[in-house]
Amino acid sequence: MKLSARDAAGFFDRPDTSKAAILLFGPDAMRISLKRKALVDTLLGPNGDEEMRLSRVESAALRKSPAELLDALKASGFFPGQRVVLVEGLTDATTKSIEAALQDWQTGDAILVATAGQLNARSKLRKAFESARNAYGIGIYADPPSRAEIENMLAKANLTSLTPDAMQDIITLGQALDPGDFSQTLEKISLYTLNQTDAISSQNIADCAPAVTDAAMDDVIRDMADGRSDRIGPQMQRLAGQGVNPTTLCIAATRHFRALHGAASSGDSPANALSRARPPVFGPRRDQMINQIKGWGAARLEQALGVLMDTDLMLRSAQNAPAFAATERSFIRISMMRPK
Repeated sequence: MKLSARDAAGFFDRPDTSKAAILLFGPDAMRISLKRKALVDTLLGPNGDEEMRLSRVESAALRKSPAELLDALKASGFFPGQRVVLVEGLTDATTKSIEAALQDWQTGDAILVATAGQLNARSKLRKAFESARNAYGIGIYADPPSRAEIENMLAKANLTSLTPDAMQDIITLGQALDPGDFSQTLEKISLYTLNQTDAISSQNIADCAPAVTDAAMDDVIRDMADGRSDRIGPQMQRLAGQGVNPTTLCIAATRHFRALHGAASSGDSPANALSRARPPVFGPRRDQMINQIKGWGAARLEQALGVLMDTDLMLRSAQNAPAFAATERSFIRISMMRPK
């Protein structure tokens, strides 16, 4: 039986234990691994692995010994409760073993949870699961999670008290980050706000979100965009002492000003434009960038990008000009282009 993306979203929270098997397939191994773990944890409960109710069978063994899978499904455990047999990395070559196991499966046997890579519509393995009445085939694709899925993940991480802005930031993160990075970020936020009595704020999210640039680099780029030319010199000296590559610094500054220019030229409000940016912009940094967009305007931001591109070309050329000093002069020049 084939499950649509809409039906599959709720299936992982309330799996049908009357079926013999579930196949998870798709191009992204990380997404499949996370879904597989969530499904097995839901089927077995918190102590399933400790109670030896989870068995693993190597997919390569199914070619040499097709009966090994059926034996594992029908084996009796020492502890009561649902049992699961996990087989990862299935291919079309194992289809006959799977079909035999599905035909001989009976109520009370273990549930087979299987994973595979990308399978096209002609795949024999995929057809075996989707055509069987006692099995499910679920495609896992790189679609961003819906708001309902994100809310479910927040509940599992015990993150239930968020301000509206923080909730919007979480949704933005969920749609921009890889599933593994997003899951780790939620865990980090949960630990960071463990003893916090107030609702989780945008600042809390910003503190725990993956860093786009180094903090010291971000400071000098922010001062440049804010027009604080007097602070750029000392900041650059500290970066030089830390061994920061001026080309890397110029690339980071160019990325920031491109984001500002893109939002300023979008024809939408700065807040809406930044909400669609990749990587995501949220929290206090979003407020800072909104003020920068309003202070600069699209035309001056385009001029600033021109200076940054010239600086980048100079840094990559064979000229013998001192790289850090030239970058510092360019940054000061750009900061003075912002209207006071």
